[in-house]
Amino acid sequence: MIIRKSKEEIKRIRHAGHIVALVHQEMKRIIEPGITTKHLDDVTMRIIKENKAIPTFLGYNGFPASICASVNEQVVHGFPLEDVILKEGDIISVDVGATYGGMVGDGAWTYAVGEISDEKKRLLKATEESLFAGIAQMLHGNTLDMVGGAIEDVANREKLGIVRQYGGHGVGRVMHEDPFVFNYRTGNNIVLKSGMTIAIEPMLNLGCDEVELLSDNWTVQTLDKKPSAHFEHSILVTDEAPVILTTLL
Repeated sequence: MIIRKSKEEIKRIRHAGHIVALVHQEMKRIIEPGITTKHLDDVTMRIIKENKAIPTFLGYNGFPASICASVNEQVVHGFPLEDVILKEGDIISVDVGATYGGMVGDGAWTYAVGEISDEKKRLLKATEESLFAGIAQMLHGNTLDMVGGAIEDVANREKLGIVRQYGGHGVGRVMHEDPFVFNYRTGNNIVLKSGMTIAIEPMLNLGCDEVELLSDNWTVQTLDKKPSAHFEHSILVTDEAPVILTTLL
């Protein structure tokens, strides 16, 4: 069942999204060569707790951290670890959720570590562009296939792989609600309605579409080991224009 949120629920999701944005503001500031992904997790935990919220990911189906930290060919769900030290030329996706007043905000961004290759720059630019192309379709009366199609069009133009097993989702009362949002056309004619809150999150690859699950049963990486990027915002559907909920208040 797709849940349309009340004004009070939207207010709390928006505050949770603000906390997510605070984390990403700090990630942008501190990510550099030599930092560990465990340190990024520690910083995130501090920010979330200082803002009287709960790290949504921690303990979710046994997940051991407050962020997913996915480096280079890792697509999503990477563990932040003390022995994973970022180096010049890496890219890292940081995905974070915060729960405030019982409501969830969820957002991810992929960051350059120092100077990165032109191909990685192209990947990051295109994946971010695809996110906002999808968001632009998040209007009352549009269909989910219009959202996925807008993302797919950017990926195809840039000749990038599209991760097909993972995608966006409803968000708010829990982290993963209906509907699932594919990042490509599937003929999904579910109609968007004002009051829906949905996380849009394209994952695009420099190589093939295919991914594999590692032995930790969480980390997903590209099958050809080429880099992947991941960008995500939580969005409120309205009659007039989509509202990004995971930005600073």
